Amino acid sequence: MFSPTRMAQGRLHYGWIIVAVTFLALIAAAGVRATPSVMIVPLEHEFGWNRAQISAVISVNILLFGLVGPFSAALVDRYGLRRVVSLALVVLCSGVAAAPLVATLWQFFLVWGVVIGVGSGMVANSLAALVANRWFTERRGLVTGILTTSTATGQLVFLPMLAEVIGIYGWRGAALTVAGTTALVLPVVALLMRNRPQDIGLQPFGATTIEVPPIATGNPLLAPLLTLRQVSRSRDFWLLFGTFAVCGASTNGLIGTHLISACVESGITETKAAGLLAAIGVLDFFGTTGSGWLSDRLDNRRLLAWYYGLRGLSLLYLPFAFTDSIWGLPLFAVIYGLDWIATVPPTVRLAANVLGREKVGMVFGWIACGHQLGASVAALAAGALRNGLGDYQAAFMISGGICIGAAALALAINPPGAAAAHRLAPAE
Repeated sequence: MFSPTRMAQGRLHYGWIIVAVTFLALIAAAGVRATPSVMIVPLEHEFGWNRAQISAVISVNILLFGLVGPFSAALVDRYGLRRVVSLALVVLCSGVAAAPLVATLWQFFLVWGVVIGVGSGMVANSLAALVANRWFTERRGLVTGILTTSTATGQLVFLPMLAEVIGIYGWRGAALTVAGTTALVLPVVALLMRNRPQDIGLQPFGATTIEVPPIATGNPLLAPLLTLRQVSRSRDFWLLFGTFAVCGASTNGLIGTHLISACVESGITETKAAGLLAAIGVLDFFGTTGSGWLSDRLDNRRLLAWYYGLRGLSLLYLPFAFTDSIWGLPLFAVIYGLDWIATVPPTVRLAANVLGREKVGMVFGWIACGHQLGASVAALAAGALRNGLGDYQAAFMISGGICIGAAALALAINPPGAAAAHRLAPAE
């Protein structure tokens, strides 16, 4: 009979099994989140909805993805990783499977905006922070980087395939493909996922002292609000919130949602455009994993400044990249791809200095709300700008400018030693 406790007695620390299972769950969720980028044009053609209307639904999905994150972290504290992640996959699978039945804009809003938005939020980026800080004392930055690359890997796995499926079977076939893939991940999570290393007689990887996990008490829906009240007194929290909002605006909201449409309008086929976005995902796999390794060793504030600065320059270059048929978009993909979500590992490590490791799930969950708020606004604004001006050039230039501003804000965050010295005390 299968037993994780027996597996834990082997040479490989079970924390690495948890990383692999979490990675699979996050890939499935990333595939769901990436799907709308290849569905925009087919939905326009079939239903006559305009770019701004579809972008509004996607923006609601992105916003809920962020808002649900802190509450999901609190539910994990109370009910455990296995139950919460399994429930999230059930919600995602059900929502995507129901998508082919939609016939009106309000139905699309309800299914993709609300149901899938809530399900995505339950396996948000805060899950990577929770796993890294619960199961690891050493290699936390590396683990955060590996888990964060699930978004990139999800794009790599799903986008080119979905573009091909849409070409043959239409957007409904693509939705059912994603639903089936998500359903396959569910039993793996149910079988292998565990909440904490102490549950199977282990200590976190690299721990030199015995750690006793706290017992979760109180209302899991109230705990995130109490945490927000605490961290709202921290200047570093708001700096991280603001810079991460820029991160979301310049990734999920703009490029993740609109790059394929912008490519199609420039004469590039949808399949090739999806391949470009997938290539960005491949590069980000290396960039974000490397960022996790660097975040264990270097000043995380300076890393963030470099990442936002380079991203800003790449977005300012993007409108010109479409005019260079040979080097333009490949050059953009390299610079932007290595930086896609490399900001997450240093942001998570800096977030842990606000209230400490045990609160990092909810603290980072609220910071990630900034990410999704920025993404939601950018998805909606870029669609509106494109409708009003006829192209995406203004959206790309504005996004590049605010990224450079975020680089300056990152340097204003307290260094880890100073932040720890002024860490907020837990609420009584």
